[in-house]
Amino acid sequence: MDARAFAESICRTLRASGHQAYLVGGCVRDLILGREPADYDVATDARPERVQRLFPSSTGVGAKFGVILVFDDGPSAPDRPPITVEVSTFRSDIGYSDGRHPDRVEYSDTPQEDVRRRDFTINGLLLDPGTGKVLDFVGGRADLDARLIRAIGDPELRFREDKLRMLRAVRFAARLDYTIEPATFAAIQAAAARVMEVSAERLHDELTKILTEGAARRGFELLDSSGLLDVLLPEVARMKGVPQPPQFHPEGDVWVHTLMLLEGLPPKPPATLAWAALLHDVGKPPTFMSAERTGNRIRFDGHPEIGARMAADICRRLRFSTGDTEQIEALVAQHLRFKDVFNMRPATLKRFVRQDRFEEHLALHRLDCLASHGILDAYDYVRRFIVETPPEQVRPPRLVTGDDLKEMGFQPGPRFKEILQAIEEAQLEGRLGERAAALQFVRSNYTPAA
Repeated sequence: MDARAFAESICRTLRASGHQAYLVGGCVRDLILGREPADYDVATDARPERVQRLFPSSTGVGAKFGVILVFDDGPSAPDRPPITVEVSTFRSDIGYSDGRHPDRVEYSDTPQEDVRRRDFTINGLLLDPGTGKVLDFVGGRADLDARLIRAIGDPELRFREDKLRMLRAVRFAARLDYTIEPATFAAIQAAAARVMEVSAERLHDELTKILTEGAARRGFELLDSSGLLDVLLPEVARMKGVPQPPQFHPEGDVWVHTLMLLEGLPPKPPATLAWAALLHDVGKPPTFMSAERTGNRIRFDGHPEIGARMAADICRRLRFSTGDTEQIEALVAQHLRFKDVFNMRPATLKRFVRQDRFEEHLALHRLDCLASHGILDAYDYVRRFIVETPPEQVRPPRLVTGDDLKEMGFQPGPRFKEILQAIEEAQLEGRLGERAAALQFVRSNYTPAA
């Protein structure tokens, strides 16, 4: 059973038990637009405890807010996780002291009242799965036709209830290529400074969606014009107006260059690649030196290393995982190393290309080139090297182990690492290929401590 069929079966069960039940929210919007919904939600007049009785495979993790998660307990396909549908009881939300959750909810018996608490008109539509009829109490169909993102009711109140809705407005406008309705946009501009009241984890998730849903450039242009960028990522906002040497960057300043990288991202890119595209030149504003100062041209000496530290700070601020932080930091730190590949020793080049997720380094370099001078010589050279070099030459098997060194009289310690690295270097350079030769290499070049 697919997600839509499961959601519709939930509606049938609720209706057979005497309740109202509709598909609601983003799934209805996407179905009208001919898009595949990411997930499905159901709205009903059944109270949470009733929903749980009707669906034993459910959890009441959001029951106090009128939300029950219902799970498909049938066999799931190996290539997808079990289906989950959020079933919410018609309600009004009263007060938002924490800027995210209602202080209390009041259940209602009509869908009209329920949709008025939702964020945007295009997300306030309901679909009767039995008849295919769309119920619209907030003007969502007209705004879909007009390609508008409009808050339901008073936009200032909607954003006061949950400040993340400001980012969601930007994300929907970017992804759908819609315009944010003027009063809604003005409310975002007025409240932009309060977006930092949202938890770092939620900001991280929403910004990542803006970067990876296919319209990253438009999303960041809207973040900029709304005032949200200055608050969320001031380091990125400082790229605006920072000039670059025209012989290498005919496209314009650092901000324009970065927007072009975002525009060039592939569909559904890895989040780490998308963030690295955004942050790869974040070290340029603090390292800018004018042509007058340098005596020849604009320079950004040390910007990859400084940018890597700044990127790591941003990742920690937004609660990235350790692994993702390290990957983004590495991508930013090494994005200029490709200019040196033609002169790298074989061992250096092999170590360079065998980094974890090196395909992201390669992709970032390509994006960087296409958004500036357009020269892909280094990209093509590395790609050719990877294709033509046998994997066992890039990651050769270890010829000598620590146990071998102990048998030869060496004591465990820092020297072990030095010797093993020297052997690997010789392997990567093609000077060692056999175990016997490697053992002789150790005897000839190192003496155990007395």
